[in-house]
Amino acid sequence: MGRHIPAAHIVWDWNGTLFHDNEAIIRATNAAFAELGLPPITLEKYRALYCVPVPKFYERLMGRVPTHDEWVLMDDAFHRHYALHSVECGLADGVEPLLAGWQDAGRSQSILSMYGHEQLVPLVRRMGITERFVRVDGRTGPSGGSKAEHMVRHLGALRGVAPERTVVIGDAADDAVAALGAGAHAVLYTGGSHSRASLEGVGAPVVDTLAEAVREAERLAAAA
Repeated sequence: MGRHIPAAHIVWDWNGTLFHDNEAIIRATNAAFAELGLPPITLEKYRALYCVPVPKFYERLMGRVPTHDEWVLMDDAFHRHYALHSVECGLADGVEPLLAGWQDAGRSQSILSMYGHEQLVPLVRRMGITERFVRVDGRTGPSGGSKAEHMVRHLGALRGVAPERTVVIGDAADDAVAALGAGAHAVLYTGGSHSRASLEGVGAPVVDTLAEAVREAERLAAAA
């Protein structure tokens, strides 16, 4: 008998990838800055400077590391304003047929997000796409960290999924770092939190549409 080869699997990022929330992100970020009297920034500047962990991003803008109290104040403001503005956001263009096509081909997919788990699960359900995923995991624990440790746990919880046949699709350099650290592949999408220039140095393919991302995921998984 031949060796069983696990089916290809996609781990989708949520914010800035499946969920097109750039406007909510920048409005919430500027609300957080206002708490400390910092001037607002444009989406272009955000995408050029954004990085994980988030306190490092704030350091780039402030010229110094925020104090603990400043971080707590800004993080709370960000999440309050994001919750207010994200209700106006929806799925990225073309997401639903891409998810359906991947599933209909007999392949699996999941979501791993740094958005809080208790907020993520009902939001995915409200978007009407929960049945497309074998697992939906949001962040547990404090905000502001990296996705790397969450990725290892997420992949470990997936049955019948091999890291080498798994492709993470996300909009942030941290998505690729987390994927590669867990033995998976990554494809980075330019439509979210990072500019193309800030993504191209990570070592993963960079694409401008989610349709391209899925095609690249097929190629990477097939080559594994």
